[in-house]
Amino acid sequence: MKRLARDILLMAVATAASRCLGLFRDVALAGQFGASAAYDAFLIAFFVPHFLRQLLAEGALSTAMVPVYTQLRESEDPAARGADAFASNLISWLVVLFPVIVGLGVLFAPWYVPFLASGFDVEKLALTIRLTRIVFPFIAVIGVSAVMMGILNSQRRFFAASFAPVWYNVGMLFGILVLAPLMDPPILGVGLGVLIGGCAQLVSQVPALWRAGFRFRFSILPMHSQIRQMMRLMMPAFLTLGVTQINLLVDNKLASYLGDGGISSLQYAMRLYQLPLGVLAVSVATALLPRFSQAWSRNDKAGFLKYLEEGIVASAMVLLPAMVGLLVIGTDVVRLLFEHGLFTPADTVRTARVLSFYLIGLVPYGWVYVLTRAAYARKKPLFPLLASVLAVGVNVGLDLLLVSTMREAGLALATAVAGICNASLLGMILLWRQRLNREMLAQLAWIGVGSAGLGVIVGLTRCGMGEAAALCAVLVPTLVGILSYGAFVRLTPLWKAVSALREPRSR
Repeated sequence: MKRLARDILLMAVATAASRCLGLFRDVALAGQFGASAAYDAFLIAFFVPHFLRQLLAEGALSTAMVPVYTQLRESEDPAARGADAFASNLISWLVVLFPVIVGLGVLFAPWYVPFLASGFDVEKLALTIRLTRIVFPFIAVIGVSAVMMGILNSQRRFFAASFAPVWYNVGMLFGILVLAPLMDPPILGVGLGVLIGGCAQLVSQVPALWRAGFRFRFSILPMHSQIRQMMRLMMPAFLTLGVTQINLLVDNKLASYLGDGGISSLQYAMRLYQLPLGVLAVSVATALLPRFSQAWSRNDKAGFLKYLEEGIVASAMVLLPAMVGLLVIGTDVVRLLFEHGLFTPADTVRTARVLSFYLIGLVPYGWVYVLTRAAYARKKPLFPLLASVLAVGVNVGLDLLLVSTMREAGLALATAVAGICNASLLGMILLWRQRLNREMLAQLAWIGVGSAGLGVIVGLTRCGMGEAAALCAVLVPTLVGILSYGAFVRLTPLWKAVSALREPRSR
């Protein structure tokens, strides 16, 4: 078995490249559009394609596919190529079904878009509908791309799968920097960039699939028997992610009443919040999914639990210090990245406040990624569904309670508390009647101590710099914090957890 630490590192490097380019994309968006009505319109227009991408493609479909594909590869004669036949049949069905979904989305945009943004005026709503019709075909290409990523992840070609979104961001940047100045209104160029980026992401994975030995053959009849098994897994996942997306729907709907920039400030803060979550937590969880599936299919419950404990510790080890660091210098980070062009100092204060409340849920959401993968590997998709239903109830209730007094920050706080509830319930279900490993609990305590120390060091470093230039105000405290936390990990029992990730396991 390849080393878990190596797989996580490869994924983290590739994902970091994508997220950093995505951050540059957001910086370009902030300069071009700021927290404006046009950017609010784009975010609502992209909500439905993004919702369906999470629901059908990169979420339920991909998550349900990997355990089935892995099981086929584990049990079959390599010459039979049953796993590849299953994947080819799945892609073929998507090629047939997604154009129908796209057609319906484009046709009925004037009916569902007003529901999503009921606080928009007529002009802003018309622009949103126009943008929706431009970006909606994105789900067709990204749906097929997500299955391709699932195949690569199942074969543990994590770097190729994780690097593919880099090309999506390249397409987006082309739309922002090249097409937008040529369009009227300019935001339409961003919509076209979404389509270009989606196509680039799909095409970029073809060489890696070819090298992996996958050969696509179009086939829709008969439907592969394992697709029905995958659909049984997918339906609870579909409902789980659908329930989760209700959080975003309610947040955006309420934010549409907060005036121009309400949705934009949520989005800019969410981008920064998702940077450590996407680079670190997703890398850990995605690297673990094939291992969870493999251990459970072999009835290796001890190995399965060991992977779960390692995932919980690894997620906390990277996310908790990131959370503390961003809480201390979050305003400086927002100012450095976004405060230029049409993005004002007032927008910086507004976005940084939202970010601080989102960060409360960073570690719990990282654990949700790991715990959800563990549940699907066990073929228990109802567990995440139950946890998500509870989380949505908490989120919506707190949204309605807090939005009038805390505005966007209240929506962010509600999301964070919902994440804590989700992780707590899912953890209790999966670890029911399991004796918690004392070593794991001790490692989590050490992580808490190290992160608190990092916060003090970063805060003192920042205070000692006074009115420093924006770049120095972020870079120097960040480097000092990373070095101090790294030294803490090396000199404490946490190094044993790092070493455990690097140990090879027998197949």
